[in-house]
Amino acid sequence: MISLINRNRMKMFLLFILCFSAILMVKGQDDLLKELNKQELPGTEYTFATFNGTRVVNGQSVETKRMGELEFIFSHRFGRINEGAYTLWGLDEAYVRLGLEYGITDRLGISIGRTSVDKTFDGFVRYKILRQLKGEKSFPFTITALANIYYKSSPSKEDAPEYNAQDRMAYGIQAVLARKFSTKFSFQLNPVFIHRNTVDPVVENNDDVALGFATRYKITRSIALTGEYFLRLNETENSPYYDAIGFGIDIETGGHVFQLIFTNSRGMFERAVVAETEGDFFDGDIHFGFNISRTFQLAGKK
Repeated sequence: MISLINRNRMKMFLLFILCFSAILMVKGQDDLLKELNKQELPGTEYTFATFNGTRVVNGQSVETKRMGELEFIFSHRFGRINEGAYTLWGLDEAYVRLGLEYGITDRLGISIGRTSVDKTFDGFVRYKILRQLKGEKSFPFTITALANIYYKSSPSKEDAPEYNAQDRMAYGIQAVLARKFSTKFSFQLNPVFIHRNTVDPVVENNDDVALGFATRYKITRSIALTGEYFLRLNETENSPYYDAIGFGIDIETGGHVFQLIFTNSRGMFERAVVAETEGDFFDGDIHFGFNISRTFQLAGKK
């Protein structure tokens, strides 16, 4: 059993190395599409704002922060609506994530966050590999890669002394591919791989794979509708979890993006969303919530 866990850890380590190696190789190819993200080629039109923010609903979008920008994200999910009037349709309960994301360049960003669900700390690196553009040079969609790490601090060491730091760790990698078909409509695919060091082997996998689908439809200049679905591709036969589904209304007000959300997942990070969504959306296990993001310009633009 120990050797199996060690092999899984080694697999994850190698996957991270391969992921970052691929990112660095792409970054190092200075002649790839003539450094399209750095210089404006005559006759080329670049695509901006495929989505309103860095989150669609629960999952990531292809968007990155600009160099020197710091984004503060406050995410909130209430309890299930079908709990009824006794909990004020879930409003008595609260799950919160506080997060920061910083743009090192216009294409590379880092983030840290903490969620009350399992008292989880998370961090990720985000890199925009290619941008959608048309004209003299063209590319049909935008590609962004992410690598995530999670630390589950609940239960506490006092309550569960048998769990060590490695037992509490989980990792994720994902590629996000999106196309802005028009000023109103965008569509996104994101394959996700999640590895958890410790699971219940009867009903859970150490490794979970899912394919995410997301859309945005812009109604007015500042209001858009969003939808998101994560299809689990290797769920166990007796899995107690469900595919994550979410719908949102995005309201953009200058430096703020305010998102009203309805989802069956109380988690606000990929491990919880992809591998641990406990509610059945079609049975009414829906959480109302919101995301609020505020962007600050900390460094001057070059």
